[in-house]
Formats: sequence, structure tokens, C-alpha cells
Amino acid sequence: MEARTRRRVRDPIATRETILEAASNLLAKDGLEGVSLSAVAHLAAVNRGTAYQHFETREKLIEATIEWVSDKLFRAVFGDPETIGDRRVEEVDTAALTDRLCDFAMENPEICRVWLQQVLASPDPSQDPFWREYAGSLQRFADTKLAMPGIDAEVFSVMNLAGVFFWPIFARAHAANEEERNALTKRFSHEILRLSMYGSMNAARFPEVAARLEAEEEAASSSN
Repeated sequence: MEARTRRRVRDPIATRETILEAASNLLAKDGLEGVSLSAVAHLAAVNRGTAYQHFETREKLIEATIEWVSDKLFRAVFGDPETIGDRRVEEVDTAALTDRLCDFAMENPEICRVWLQQVLASPDPSQDPFWREYAGSLQRFADTKLAMPGIDAEVFSVMNLAGVFFWPIFARAHAANEEERNALTKRFSHEILRLSMYGSMNAARFPEVAARLEAEEEAASSSN
């Protein structure tokens, strides 16, 4: 009986996922300059024609990769975007959410930094699902009595995410093994929570700073 060559079953969804994962690896390793459709196709072990079928241009590939990373971030920190719905601020476990964010950043530091740079440089960061939920959550929190008055949610979001995504550089340079990296992750998570809860300056000891902040907040309120 004549042997038949088994035809490879095509799975466009799995192929697209493979291409995006390869692109994210290149972005993390070499930055935007290192990403080309041919390089991504080679890393993903698909031919260039297949890569072009999914992404017509390099720009569309990079855009899709940033969206792919955003989705990974969203799922790791907040859960399934399809089922999350509207969350009440009072029901959010802030400590657990912070831990999940720090854990993801420690495992994926380079691509997190690339993602943040691209989102912040975009004309409208709110188009990104993770940024929209993260910054939106902080704004919803700032609008409640749970928060201290005068929080700038947008600035606070950038400060938090920049710190979370750059801390792994220090951690990886100073940790000898995974156990030490985990300890440094917990250390950073603790400090974010401590600063959020208590701040770092005693207002009674810094009356000039307190007066300046109060004046700036009054000026901002009157200009709105």
C-alpha cells in the first residue's frame, strides 16, 4: 500500500499566537529596532508569507504585539476581561492586586517596559485596555472617601507602573537565585502599599511642603 504524506492541519489562531509571542520576545530583547516581519517569522518558525497574511506591515505587527502584551497584563492582574464587569472599589483586594502586578513584572520585565513606553507615547493611552482599567481604577478610588483628597490618578498610575516595571532591573542584578528574586518582589510590593497607605513624609515636620501642596491643590481646583 502506498504511503501517504500527512497534510499539516492549519490553525490560524495558534499561528497568530506564535507570531505574537515571537514578536514580544524580540521586542523585549532588541526593542522596536529589532522587530521585522522576517525576523519574527524566523523566530516563530513560520514562512514570511504566513507572517504577512496575519500582519501586512511591521507597524501593524508591533501594534498587535502591544495589544497582546496588554491582554496578558490584564489577565494576570485583573482577570478575564470578558467576565470582569464593573468592579466596586470597595471590593478590590488592593494588596493581592499589587502582588499580582509585581509578580508579572518580575517575570516579564523587558516587555512590560516596552509596553509602558509605547502606551505613554501614544496619542490616547486610554485606548489600551490595561492602562484604561489600571488608571481608571485609581481614578475611581480617588473619587471615593477611601482615598486622601487631591490624588492625581494619571500621575500616580505612571509612577506606580514605572517603579514596578523598572524594579526588576535592580532585583535581577542583586538576586542570586529565584528565592531572592521573590523576596525582592515582595519587598517592592510592600513598599508600594506602605507609601500608598502612609506616605513618606510627616506633614507636621514639613510645614512648608504641606503649605505648597495645599496652595497648588487650591489653584488647581479654582482653574477647573
